[in-house]
Amino acid sequence: MTAQRSAGPLAGMKVLELSQIMAGPTAGMMLADLGADVIKVEKLPGGDDSRSYREPRVNGVSAPFMILNRNKRGIALDLKHAKGKEVLKRMVAGADVLTENYRKGTLEKLGVGYDVLSKLNPGLIYSSVSGYGRTGPWADKGGFDLIAQGFSGLMSITGEPGRPPAKSGNPVADINAGILQALGVIAAYVHKLKTGEGQVVETSLMESALQQTYWHAAIFFATGASGGPLGSSHVLTAPYQAFRTADGFVNIGGANQSNWERIADVLGHPEWKTDPRFATNDDRMRNLPALVEAMEAVLVAHDRAHWIAAFDAAGVPAGPVHSIGEALTHPQVLARDMVVEVDHPKAGRTQALGFPVKLHGTPAVAPKPAPALGEHTREVLAEFGYAADEIDALIAEGVVGAG
Repeated sequence: MTAQRSAGPLAGMKVLELSQIMAGPTAGMMLADLGADVIKVEKLPGGDDSRSYREPRVNGVSAPFMILNRNKRGIALDLKHAKGKEVLKRMVAGADVLTENYRKGTLEKLGVGYDVLSKLNPGLIYSSVSGYGRTGPWADKGGFDLIAQGFSGLMSITGEPGRPPAKSGNPVADINAGILQALGVIAAYVHKLKTGEGQVVETSLMESALQQTYWHAAIFFATGASGGPLGSSHVLTAPYQAFRTADGFVNIGGANQSNWERIADVLGHPEWKTDPRFATNDDRMRNLPALVEAMEAVLVAHDRAHWIAAFDAAGVPAGPVHSIGEALTHPQVLARDMVVEVDHPKAGRTQALGFPVKLHGTPAVAPKPAPALGEHTREVLAEFGYAADEIDALIAEGVVGAG
């Protein structure tokens, strides 16, 4: 489905992104995809640390940087320089949002914390992502995705039983923190449009990871028990996991009794519906190893495609366990515009993930390439009232960089 592109529902929102690597840039990309003017303010020297990731690169350009920073304009700024602070202050006076993911107190020590910036712009939405939040006994600690996954308990419920702790294969805390930050910014922006008031909006890697534990938290609150790793199976229902077939794994979702009964019929064992080991969900959860063994004894006779077609015909939720490559080339993924092409001036034509929410009236904007370091410095500073000779002087002094 290729929707007609628009300016985006957030057209008119101006965002200064002082964030790098993952969580903050994820939020900025989502806002930019929705039409916000996101100005990526990168540090000097070097810029966003993800620029330095050596591999993979496309014609010398960091693929991780490109995928998270599309649709943004970029300037390079030395915030340790007195004139750099003044540049930021002038930009803040004309912005709606500032996002940052520095350790608590860093920007305050530089003299550009919320206490200073909000006086320049009372309508400023100041959005922060930290390791553990801005309050509490661990507020001063830094954080990384791995550390947050361990702290939140996610690693204790991930992987196979009896194996060492495992983290999610993707940086779930980082990515979810970015999504939550974007959600908070949009909520604060709606409030600002109503009242003119700005505010601090914050989340943390810890909170974004902990949010992923809804089912396990429900069990703990109800019983006081902490669950452990279950592989691909579900903590509350069965069969609901990956099963081996002749050519790989297929996920089967028997999340209710009617689906279970259809599964038994598809697998040619209607007697399982009344088998005391499998008759009810409680029975199946108590006898999960036997259930998996019985089902896989049948499933290995045919390939994934055979079983998915059979389960589809019976109305049972089922799907393949794809590799990343298989997922990104699947016709359904392509039909939903989840793979988009971006023309980069140095890397050439590249591919990236599309915007995952489809707004039919005001769709996401067409993707533009991630900026080179300082690519838009002159353009952006001119918009904030700097004359050409002033910009030249700032570049000469190393206050800003122009790519």
